[in-house]
Amino acid sequence: MASFEELKAKYQSVLNVIQDKQVHLANLHMENGKLLMKGTAPSQEAANAVWDEIKRINPKLDDLIADFPIDPKLQSASMRTYVVQAGDTLSKISKQFYGNTNDYMKIFNANRDKLSDPDKIHPGQELKIPAA
Repeated sequence: MASFEELKAKYQSVLNVIQDKQVHLANLHMENGKLLMKGTAPSQEAANAVWDEIKRINPKLDDLIADFPIDPKLQSASMRTYVVQAGDTLSKISKQFYGNTNDYMKIFNANRDKLSDPDKIHPGQELKIPAA
C-alpha cells in the first residue's frame, strides 16, 4: 500500500491543475488506504481539467477518492470579463490585466469555447479573464 507522500507525489500534476484552475482544495489526506481529494471548482471547465488529469494518471481510480463539485460563486471571485475593443489583441489585453503580454494564453485557454485561434478576436466579444 502506498504512503500519503507517495500518492501525493503520484498526483502532483493534479495538484498543479487544481492550483492553476483555482479550484478550492478542502481536503487532501489518506482514507482507507486511498488518497482523498475534495474541493470545489469555480466552473465545469476547471472540474473537467482536474478529472482529465486524474484519469490520465490513473484511469482505474483505484488509489484515489476525489470529489470536485462546482460552485459558480467561486468563479466570480477568480474570473472577470472583458469586451474586446477595436485594435485589441490577446497580448494587449494580457498586458492590461497581468502586466505581461506573454500571459495571453491564459486568456485564450479560458475562452476556448468561443476562440479557435489566439490571433482571431473580434470587437464586441466578451472574454473571460482568469485571475493572475
